[in-house]
Amino acid sequence: MKKVQLVKLAHARSGDKGDTANVGVIALKPEYYPVLVKELTPERVKAHFGRNVLGPVERFEMPNIGALNFLLHNALGGGGTLTLKHDAQGKVVSANILRMYIDVPDELEVP
Repeated sequence: MKKVQLVKLAHARSGDKGDTANVGVIALKPEYYPVLVKELTPERVKAHFGRNVLGPVERFEMPNIGALNFLLHNALGGGGTLTLKHDAQGKVVSANILRMYIDVPDELEVP
């Protein structure tokens, strides 16, 4: 196994629904999707965000498009109109998740 930054395997988009950040992680190649499913558990995603996510993390799998969707509850300090956070709508959550390092099989070719 080798450690690879998620940005080498996926791209992401994020936004908000009240106090919940929503982030989609999309595999750049179909062969990367099973690695994302294995490595991006709700527990690991929550640990990556640390104190920025106070509630649970939910994960939804979308194998038909090679994507995972995460709901990060209680992550926006009350939501867009209430929060004092700089990222009131959770737009940079996607950039943050792509900074994660995950384990990737040695035989998987990654740029």
